[in-house]
Amino acid sequence: MNKKIGLILALVLVSLMMVGTASAGLFDMFGGSSDSNQTANDNETLVVGFDAEFPPYGYKDDSGNYTGFDLDLAKEVCERNNWTFKAQPIDWDAKDAELDSGSIDCIWNGFTIDGRENDYLWSDPYFDNKQIFVVKSDSGINSISDLANKTVETQKDSSALAALEGDNKTIADTFAALNQVADYNTAFMDLESGACDAVAMDIGVAEYDIKNKNNSDDFKILNQSITTEKYGIGFKLGNQDLRDQVQKTLNEMFEDGTVAEIAQRYGISEDALIHP
Repeated sequence: MNKKIGLILALVLVSLMMVGTASAGLFDMFGGSSDSNQTANDNETLVVGFDAEFPPYGYKDDSGNYTGFDLDLAKEVCERNNWTFKAQPIDWDAKDAELDSGSIDCIWNGFTIDGRENDYLWSDPYFDNKQIFVVKSDSGINSISDLANKTVETQKDSSALAALEGDNKTIADTFAALNQVADYNTAFMDLESGACDAVAMDIGVAEYDIKNKNNSDDFKILNQSITTEKYGIGFKLGNQDLRDQVQKTLNEMFEDGTVAEIAQRYGISEDALIHP
């Protein structure tokens, strides 16, 4: 072998070995296990897993940038800790695998604590949310009882679905069908086309989606709610140090009014915020 080629190959091999050892993220630094498949995550980076189609908590804006109430909270936490913030859109159905593998450090995106208390290491609840129904304004549907024999849609693995399959199953039992879709954009299109009669969803998402539609008057939210729930930040079980540092910073942001300021930016009522 040509000596020059051999030297180049040796240097390349050494470089690859060095890269392979430099993959520990905040997840590992604060007590999680390392993963050789982990990318774009180091000791100074907080990788936040989120659903990119869940406004106003996390979504892609008209400029193609990821934004939202929860993402802005996470970004501010990072700035105050001198961490790099990385918004990582994920398949919501695969969120547990993403967290367990260490490819994300936390799930922060309108994430419901209720019913999942033992599945994650949680922050303190910071947001009080309601599950509601959206219908067409001219549908003649004015109450939950009017949904009897109607077709209702909701997002897969959503809090609304959990409520309608759990404590509020008696409501769902009156429907002609309770169908699951990948996201609420699809559900709204089905509602507009008449493929379904109502959409069960988070009130914050519903208010945002309706407000930003050109035909916003075509939709209404029923006054009766399905259930209420609390949002928190979900960390992998055992990742206590990272959870505590994020919580400490978030508490400071509540105290100095930053959380309320960010909420106002997205049209979120301060009454829904849960102060520590």
